[in-house]
Amino acid sequence: QVQLVESGGGLVQPGGSLRLSCAASGLLFSGNVRGWFRQAPGKERELVAKITSGGITDYADFVKGRFTISNDIAKNTVYLEMNSLNPEDTADYYCFARRALTTYWGQGTQVTVSS
Repeated sequence: QVQLVESGGGLVQPGGSLRLSCAASGLLFSGNVRGWFRQAPGKERELVAKITSGGITDYADFVKGRFTISNDIAKNTVYLEMNSLNPEDTADYYCFARRALTTYWGQGTQVTVSS
């Protein structure tokens, strides 16, 4: 059974940083794409960043230069380093893993940016 477990969300002040982690079990990293979506209240879920097992990354324009996605193959974990956070980044962040036509999701972790 595939499980994705996120951690690292919380409350942070504007301009602050957080690091999200997504640990996978039941699914090897090889041959799949992993990353993060987010969903703010009243808005649609949107892609934040993704990374292949080979380390190729892609970012949404609204996080370029602020967020960094990385992976640790040995730990089967993906990270999202978020810097220069602003209130517009407030959302539930969901980790995903996509292999062929199947997408697996984590349970989500809440990020709140507020003073």
